[in-house]
Amino acid sequence: MNLTDELLLQTPEGIRFRFRLAGPATRLFALYIDFACILLLSSFISSALSLLKVVSFDLFFATETIAYFVLTVGYFMSLEWIFRGQTLGKRVLKLRVVDADGLRLRFSQIVVRNLLRTIDMLPGLYTVGGIVLLLSPKLQRLGDIAANTIVIRTNTETIPDLEPLLGGWYNSLRSYPHLAARLRQKIQPEEARIALDALFRRDELRPDARIDLFSELAGYFRSVVSFPEESVIGLTDEQYVRNIVDLLFRPRME
Repeated sequence: MNLTDELLLQTPEGIRFRFRLAGPATRLFALYIDFACILLLSSFISSALSLLKVVSFDLFFATETIAYFVLTVGYFMSLEWIFRGQTLGKRVLKLRVVDADGLRLRFSQIVVRNLLRTIDMLPGLYTVGGIVLLLSPKLQRLGDIAANTIVIRTNTETIPDLEPLLGGWYNSLRSYPHLAARLRQKIQPEEARIALDALFRRDELRPDARIDLFSELAGYFRSVVSFPEESVIGLTDEQYVRNIVDLLFRPRME
């Protein structure tokens, strides 16, 4: 583990994957964008609720306060779930919330990290969260620590030439473009990159470790989208993962 701006995960098979952690300044700018969006939405809600002033100003104030809280929490929770760890601010600045162990982000984690956001904001301007983040080796605020999440920079490195790896390889899964599209929708870029790296580094592994690694990867991808049995007959786990990587990184060939 690098204690500055990088998270290093190592599989039991000996393959290492690096995630660039998002620093406090970048995360703060993303929050500015998100809060600007929230303020814009809240102005519309406030205008709609202004009719309640005729009935009671106290009722208007209470309803507006509750609506703002629901909007703030709902904004972060819903977008981070729909966009797989990203809000509008994070998408602009190319950040993403992921599980700290490299696993798939669960909705329960999104709920926990955002419910604790109010504590991280105390006593104002994210003072508590900022202090905890600066002291954390994984750059986590309290919500991240409780949910076991981290915020990373999305992978912007150039994808290597895939022709030597995938060129000329018949992919039986391409006969099901609707399932391929669903696969690309559900798989996070970091997960796709792990599978790609595993294929490029497969010759570095011991034979038994290579079998175990591709068995785990194939099992995961099968749990995400199930292709018809006739399309996977005769495929080893490694060949199945290669077909999946082909769909993820070369969709235009369909």
